[in-house]
Formats: sequence, C-alpha cells, structure tokens
Amino acid sequence: MARSSSKSPAPAGMGAATQGSEKRSVLASSKNSRKSAVTAKSSYASDGVKDNDVFLLPLMDYQWMILVTILAAGVRLFRIYQPDSVVFDEVHFGGFATKYIKGRFFMDVHPPLAKMLIALAGWLAGFKGDFDFKEIGKDYVEPRVPYVAMRLFPALCGIMLAPTMFLSLKATGCRTTTAVMGSLAIVFENGLLTQARLILLDSPLMIATAFTALAFTSFTNQHELGPAKAFDLSWWFWLIMTGLGLGVTASIKWVGLFTIAWVGTLTLVQLWVLLSDTVNVSPRTWLKHFFARLVCLIGIPVAFYMAMFAIHFVCLVNPGEGDGFMSSEFQATLNSKSMQAVPADVLMGSRVTIRHVNTQGGYLHSHPLMYPTGSKQQQITLYPHKDHNNVWLIENNTQPLDINGEPINGTQAWDNLPEPTYLKHGSLIRLYHQPTHRRLHSHDVRPPVTEADWQNEVSCYGYEGFEGDANDLFRVEIVSSKSKGELAKQRVRTIETKFRLIHIMSGCALFSHKVKLPEWASEQQEVTCARGGTEPNSIWYIEHNEHPQLGDDAEKVNYENPGFLGKFWELHKVMWKTNAGLTDSHAWESRPPSWPILSRGINFWGRDHRQIYLIGNPVVWYSATLSILLYIAFKGLAVLRWQRSYNDYSNVVFKRFDYEVGSAVLGWAFHYFPFYLMQRQLFLHHYFPALYFGVFAFAQVVDFVTARITIPSLKSGKSYLMNKVAAVVFLVFTVVAFSLWAPLAYGNMWTKGQCQSLKLWNTWDFDCNTFYDTYDQYTNAPVSSQAAVHTDAGNAGKPAAAAPIEPNEAANQVPMGGEALVSDAPQGLSQKLVQREETVEYRDQDGNLLDPEVVEGLKGKVEFQTRYETRTRLVDSDGNELPAQGGSAAEPAQQAPPHPDVEGIDPETKHVSDNPAPVVPEVHQESVDGAKEAEKSKPKPASEGNDATKKA
Repeated sequence: MARSSSKSPAPAGMGAATQGSEKRSVLASSKNSRKSAVTAKSSYASDGVKDNDVFLLPLMDYQWMILVTILAAGVRLFRIYQPDSVVFDEVHFGGFATKYIKGRFFMDVHPPLAKMLIALAGWLAGFKGDFDFKEIGKDYVEPRVPYVAMRLFPALCGIMLAPTMFLSLKATGCRTTTAVMGSLAIVFENGLLTQARLILLDSPLMIATAFTALAFTSFTNQHELGPAKAFDLSWWFWLIMTGLGLGVTASIKWVGLFTIAWVGTLTLVQLWVLLSDTVNVSPRTWLKHFFARLVCLIGIPVAFYMAMFAIHFVCLVNPGEGDGFMSSEFQATLNSKSMQAVPADVLMGSRVTIRHVNTQGGYLHSHPLMYPTGSKQQQITLYPHKDHNNVWLIENNTQPLDINGEPINGTQAWDNLPEPTYLKHGSLIRLYHQPTHRRLHSHDVRPPVTEADWQNEVSCYGYEGFEGDANDLFRVEIVSSKSKGELAKQRVRTIETKFRLIHIMSGCALFSHKVKLPEWASEQQEVTCARGGTEPNSIWYIEHNEHPQLGDDAEKVNYENPGFLGKFWELHKVMWKTNAGLTDSHAWESRPPSWPILSRGINFWGRDHRQIYLIGNPVVWYSATLSILLYIAFKGLAVLRWQRSYNDYSNVVFKRFDYEVGSAVLGWAFHYFPFYLMQRQLFLHHYFPALYFGVFAFAQVVDFVTARITIPSLKSGKSYLMNKVAAVVFLVFTVVAFSLWAPLAYGNMWTKGQCQSLKLWNTWDFDCNTFYDTYDQYTNAPVSSQAAVHTDAGNAGKPAAAAPIEPNEAANQVPMGGEALVSDAPQGLSQKLVQREETVEYRDQDGNLLDPEVVEGLKGKVEFQTRYETRTRLVDSDGNELPAQGGSAAEPAQQAPPHPDVEGIDPETKHVSDNPAPVVPEVHQESVDGAKEAEKSKPKPASEGNDATKKA
C-alpha cells in the first residue's frame, strides 16, 4: 500500500501568523531604512567634504612645503642687512624696543605683543637700548646696533607666511599644485617682502592672521565632517588654536578685531546650521557646541590679550615721555612717580602744586622768562614734570590780623594762626609763586598763541614785597560732580576735590588745552583765561600740599592704585582717542578705494642713489582683485537663479565653491571695508591682511576651475594637466613681475630708464631721478659714508669740516663724511692721509637734480631749503685738513642723493640761534611751493607729526 508523501497542511492560523511576522519585519526594515535616510539627510555634515587634516598629508606635500619655505627664506633674507640705516616706521618700532629695554613707559596706538618680541630679539642680540632710532636714514653700523637680528623676527614671520598659505589651501581640499601656486604668490609678492625685511609690525600681524585662518579652516573642515568628529581631539585642537590665533592677532594690532569679526560671523552660521539638525543635535548638544566656542573663541583671546598688557606693564616700570598721556593715578604706579601721602585739608597759606585734569598736561608752572608779545610779563605754562617752579602759596584776598588788629604781611602770614582757615567753595584767593615772588595774574590782553577774543593772557606779575592788585584775585569754584566724597564737595581737599579758578575782574576761568607754546617757552603747554571755553579744560586739582599747621597727625590722602584693570582700561581709552586723532594728512597716505587697484605706494627710504618704495606685485594684486570680482558676479547670478527656482545648490561642487571661496571673500571684506569708516591716516600696508584673503580666494578659484569642476570633454588626466599649466603660467608672470620691481623692495641698484619704464600708473610716485643712468655709474661712484665706517674706525664720529656755504643755508647742511684711503700723498707728508668726501645736492620741486650753473644763478634770488654737496678734502690720520696739491680744494665729485630724515632737517645738526635770521631776497611763490612739494616727497614715518607718536 502506497504511503502518501504529501506534507500535512499547517494548522489553521499558523500561516497567517507567519505572514504577519514577515510583514512586520518588512515594515520594520522599511522604517529603519527611512530613519537612516532621514538621519543622513538631516545631519549637519556637509556634502562632498573630506577629512583634510594637515597633519596627515602625503609625504610629497610636506616635501613641497619645505621647498617653498626654503625659497621664502632665500627671498626674505637676501641682503637683509641692506640698508644699514633707519627705514620708515623703524623710527617708531625700533624706538619702542629701546624703551622696553630701558623700561621707560611710552604710549602707542598698537597693542604690545609684536613690539615686545622685537625688543626681545634685540635684547638677545646684545642691544642695550642706547640707540634712539629717531630719524629715517640714521646709521646703524657705527653705534653697533644689532638691527639685523631685530629685522630677523619680522623676516621669520614673513617666511612662515608661505607654508601657512600652503597648509590653509590643503585644509580646503585644494590640489598640491594649487597650494604651491598660492604659497609662491605670497613668496613673490613685493609689498609683503618689503614689510617683512624691516622692523615693522605688519609681518607679525600677517602671520598671526594667516595662522588664525589656517586654524579656523581646519576646524571648519572637522566640523563639516558631522557628528562623528564633534568634540574629538582634532576638533578641540583646531578650535583652541583658532582662539589662540585671535588673541595673538588682536595683541599685535587692532586689525585683529576684523579677524575676530570674520571668525565670529562664520561661527554664527555654524551654530545656526546646527539648530536644523534635530536628529543628531539635541538642545544639550547644541549648548555644548555653543559654550565650547564661547570659551575658545572669546575666553582664550581675551585672556591672552590681557596677559600681553600685563607683561607690558611689568616691562615699563619707569617714567617715560609717554606717561604724560596718562592720569596722575596711573603715573603714580611708575617708579619715582609715586609720592608719599600728603595732608588732605588745604588751608590758606598752604604750599601746593596744582594739576590740570583734562589734558594731563601737567602742573601749573611759571619760570623767570617773559612773553615776547602781549604784556611781556612772566610766562605761565603747563609743565609735565615735578619741579620747584610748580609750587604756589595760597593767599587769602585779605591779610590775617595779629593780636593788635594789624595785618600780617609776608609769605608766612598764615603759618601760625590760632585757627586754620580752610579753602572752601567761593573763597577768594591769590596764588603766589614763591620761586619768582610774583602772583598769578590775568588781564584783557590776548594770549601769545591763541589770539581769540574769548581768551585772555595769564601771566605772573609783581615783585618781592608787592601786595598785588585786583587782577590777581581768583574765586574757587568746586565742581561737585567730579569731586570724590561729601567733604571734598564742601571744601578743597588734596587730590579729591576738583575745582575751577574764576578770575574776579573778567569772569574768565583758568584754562589749558593741547596747544604748545613756541620754542621761547620750551614748547610747554599754553595756559589762558577763557570766557566760554569747554568746562573740562578749566578743571584743576591739588596734588601736593604742605602747611606748618598740618602736622604728622593730620589726615592724609594719596592716589588710589588703579590696579591692573584700571590701568588696562585707561590705557585703552587713551589708545583709542589717540588713534582716532591721527587725522593730519601724510605725504604717503592713501585711501581704501585705491588699494585693490594698487594705484600708489609708500616711499620708505632713499640714499646712495637707491630707494625703497613699498609697492605690490601687480600680477598677484590684480589676480586677487579679479577673483573677488568673479565671486561677486557668481554670487549675484546664483541668487538670481535660486530666485527663479533653479536647483544649482544640489550640485556638490557648486555648493562647495560658494562656501569655500565665499568664506575667503568674506575674510577679504571684513579686512577691507571697515577702513572706509576711518578718518585717520591710512596707508597701502593696511590692505595686506585683505590681500592675503584675496590670494587665498584666487588660489581656490583656480583650483575649482581647473581641477574640481567637471568638464565633459576633458578626461581626469587632462584636468590635472590644466591645473598644472594654469599654475605654471601664473607663477611665470608673478616671478617676472617680482624681478622687475625687486630693486624697490631690496634697495638695490636700478637705472633711471628702467625705473621710468616700469611706472604702470602716473600715481606710482617713486622718484626715478634718484637712480643713476647706467649701472657703471654705481661701480665708479665714490665710497659712501656707510662704507667709511668700516675702513677708518679711528675717525668714526668725528665731525667733518663743512664746505663754505651761504649764511641762509647753514642750518640745512648735512655732511656725509665718507672716507677712503688716498694713494698719492702730497710730497713732504709722512703721515697716513685720508680722502674725505662731503656731499650737498640741490633739487627742484619735482625732485630733479639741479645743474650747478643753475644753482649759481639762483643764489641771491631764492632761499635754498636743503642742499647736499660733494667736496673732496685731504686729512691726516688725526682728522686735520691738509691742502690739496696745487693749494686748492679738490673739484666737486659726483652728486649724491638727499639724506632722508623725518622733519626735513636733521635735529642733531639743526642750528638754533637767538640771532636774527639773515635777510634774504624776496622769494617767488613758485619757489616756496616747490620747496614744500620737495619736502612732501621725502620718506616720513607713519603718523609723523602726531603728538602721541612723537612723545612715544
């Protein structure tokens, strides 16, 4: 019997259960798939981003980076010892190094980090701070200044700028070829080269800005990889480095605030995008992102910035020329500026010193010198230093009476009264100047400088024993809102009470402002009596106070120590005010609209028929500008297409181009457009941080166009070739342009014809007349004064005898004591002879050399402002002049260029005399204008003429 082989049917319901299970499995799988899809789609990770960790690059990349760095070192360090004299703003920043080493307080508009590092470099090289850097062209060699070591620090910053650009481009995913191209554009940028070879702040600022850009670009790369990279070691490292870079940048120049704005804007974009990821970013996670950035991008920069000022205060502990900008409380923290506590109450008969509040110009002062105009009475000034001529005796308007009712006369009349008479609000007083026995006095006479109708002259009037007159009387008016404490508002107390002195007869207030008197008053600050002047300029207080009736048990007061935060805040207010006050015109200033097109440079230095003129590499400069314009056009078109519902942003390359190039362009904008809001002096070098971002954007544009954008007709290999060809072509043009204008960066030999042929714009105002016509003339030129220092050290520093000159030229002669051994000595002389050359040169208003015959014809018709002359003399080894063969002086030799100095006249050789100036013939206006124009064309340091930088 056959057995059935068929399977038994499944129990009822079992099949349904199995089908239901399979269905649920499918649904669950579908749900998980959708969840994964939603998770992937909603993650804040950016499409098309790879991990571009600069610590994990291929070995070949590091080899290229090292080669670029070596090349940068060769370009930056080539003849860094040239020139061996002060150039442009080395006047300021070299001088600041001197003050750091001496510990003398100064005031500058820039934060201290780079200045301290320059001073450290000089100190490590043995600089003692015994050179003042006070004028362009001042020689470094004879006083043995380690200027090369001090220039090495900015040069090293300039060298590191190239590999930093290389790594930044690699962090954005650029090809190695593109990274090499971008970094070499930095190497061969003439303007960056010029700044990096000198003792200036711009090169440290540039490397700090570039490092910050590298750190933030690397952090952004880690952030865009999504939640998997959040808060890991690399993420934290680059976030912290970004904060440190911001702190360093802001501690060098306040331009770092623009870098902070750039990073801050992009950080806000990141935080905004994080909010859209509701799957991976919970509110708690978002807060972690927020506070991580808050601590690293705000906390670290602020802490670092304040730490640099703390070191700054520790270094500058001695009084200096800059402390006059600071309050008395601030000055009291400096060595020898502090004072012992003094009696608080001010009495009639007190010997006091009176200080001005608003200008911090110093003490009410008089000295036995008379005004040359007006009343011709004794001068009253504001003097910034402690001096016995600052002491005044406070007298009541009436003399005290003795026991017989008779008035007590003399300066000690109030010394032994039974009851002290306090100085109160409304008291009528006279101020007796004890050193000269005269009283503070005012009358209806115009001041010698400020000749306004509402200003009266203030003088010191009288003689010993003279009882004074009504014009000596002043009323004390306490300014309660400025006085500290209730008691100080009722009667005058030392330091605590602020008051005005109102002249009884005219109603004017004792007044001072930032106006300097001429040399006959040693350029001290003017004091007047003003009717209607600003109240802050008429407020005073008493600093020193002594009286015989105020013994050791009298209540005493002293300045409150402002502490670090008080000094930090006060210094920043002064820095801000001074920086905003740099509004005077400068011969070499330029405005922001001219920077992207490189329409003008800066004359840094000129000597020995060579010149240093800051100008950029046109190829690099215009390529950066073109890339900015290209992105602006791209963005405008992209917005229009987006508005028309085109889906361009679904293309990964399109989206990456917009963000990566856009970030660089945003950096350019933040470092460029704020200068339009500034009314202060601006120069071409202020554009350098923006230029760096422009080059960064240009390199990325090249990389996208030649390597990332897919062109259907090009295969991958051809795309790589296109990238390399574009880089090579660009670099060839860049290097050629660099070499053409390199003499202006290095101060090398150049010819007049080459110079004139390379002026792309009429506004490129480097002086081609500075250079010789041929290179042979450099070879045959006389030995310069710089070389002479090495050849004859025995005569170093000895003044050379001057050539005979006209009387009206004596004040402007600048000898150039070049020396060289003479081969043929006059017969009969046995000692070693030296040939010494001195040069005087005449130029017209356009800087053209004047023919000697023309100069001879102009004598007696015009007054020559500056002249330079070459004259050969024979001197023995002791410096004594000997007659030349034939008994006459040698013929004038080849003319030399003008010695550039800050003010046009060398302060060390400027002749000051009380004798009347010689009478000169009438000078035509054309000659005056020409002299002014020639003066403008000379190299001058930035902020030249500003009181702050002069004092600093």
